[in-house]
Amino acid sequence: MSEVDARLESALRSLPPKPDDSAAAPVKKRYSEQVSNAVAPALAEELRRRGLTEARPAPADARGVSGAERRMAGAIGAKKVDVTWATEESGLLLALSIKSINFRDNRTGNFQKNLTNRRGDLLYEAVTLHRRFPYAVLAGFLFLDHGAATDDTPTRRSTFLNADGRLRLFDCRDDPAGRDEQYERLYIVLLDATPLPARWGVYRVGRPADPVALADVLDDVIALVAQRNPDFYESDGGFLRPTR
Repeated sequence: MSEVDARLESALRSLPPKPDDSAAAPVKKRYSEQVSNAVAPALAEELRRRGLTEARPAPADARGVSGAERRMAGAIGAKKVDVTWATEESGLLLALSIKSINFRDNRTGNFQKNLTNRRGDLLYEAVTLHRRFPYAVLAGFLFLDHGAATDDTPTRRSTFLNADGRLRLFDCRDDPAGRDEQYERLYIVLLDATPLPARWGVYRVGRPADPVALADVLDDVIALVAQRNPDFYESDGGFLRPTR
């Protein structure tokens, strides 16, 4: 198991038991927030290990200064972002956005009800950040309950495949002059967050049949950061180093 997988497993094991699909909306909303609040610090800690030392959220330092999620200035309003790496010299360099759908709709029995809303949340975040920081690398993660891969019927695809199809247009922004609403990288994560054991599978949007290791995902986004900032950084086996 890679270090980032170990961090994520430990974080997910800290979650309370998942409420039933019939639970009240505030209870389900709180659980979804807890998922994001568990995943974000685990990813930020791994980024710091890889050389992105200012990545947030972070634990409070020795002076008691909190490293909570950062509220970034954007082109169409300030926005709280789940995981960020920003420097005094360059501003925002990397942002990871985490969204989730964790519960079946009680009427339809599938996970699709909030898919359009979560896509809208992702796109708003990309637009407001890219317009102000066009060279920033943005990676989006849509966490779906693992049941979203098997909620298909004879007349509709699974929520997992529908999410993949609806997000493809917004993946792979390879040029800083590209469309603001696109992400450099978009991923769908199928999550079984039961405390023992927590399990997940990560899939690049557009490649729903090919799981990818989370460590490889971070290798890729760090390489993109170095590519966008060659005067300052280079990628070295998934770690970010100052340019020599």
